[in-house]
Amino acid sequence: MTSPALAASYGVDAAYRHVAKHALPASSIGLGEAVLKWYDVARPEDPVPAEVRALARRGLDDAARLGELQLGDGLGFVILHRCGAAGFHFLLVGTWRNDNELWETVWAKHDDADPGFHPWVVEDGHRPTFCVWELGVVAHERLAWPSTWGPRATTRRGGRTWATCSRGRYESSPRDAGSACPSAERPREGRPASTRWCG
Repeated sequence: MTSPALAASYGVDAAYRHVAKHALPASSIGLGEAVLKWYDVARPEDPVPAEVRALARRGLDDAARLGELQLGDGLGFVILHRCGAAGFHFLLVGTWRNDNELWETVWAKHDDADPGFHPWVVEDGHRPTFCVWELGVVAHERLAWPSTWGPRATTRRGGRTWATCSRGRYESSPRDAGSACPSAERPREGRPASTRWCG
């Protein structure tokens, strides 16, 4: 197939050029009883500005405090994705629920003039989930999740037996000692081994 045929058949514009982005971990955030790891995703030459990260953290904290964001007592992660030069950012909040499901809440900041992050409202039906760069973080967290539970300890709660997990064990899972993305475990040519790289 030629490139135009791919564009017509599979939703890839002929002018699209894929660029590499880094996924860099930052300090975890507590929202109510939930504890979430934090990742910034952006092109290395155009990182998430510190003031945007602070605005995102403040917005999530305020929403949790006011009851607009109810995450329960789970563990999970946040992806703050700088999507383009105009200042559009996605703020993805993922928590683990029902033993092995990833639940997601999406917020966005539309451009540099937008004063804050707002819930991303989508219509019913087939809709986007994660982009290819965000999937690097999701893949990393998916592999970290089962290792959190290690040797299974249990507690009784509400008439059921639950596996117990140390919050610290999830926040510092063995996978976090390496990188934010699985591809970073093997340094790419021209990239130092310490670079957290998400292709």
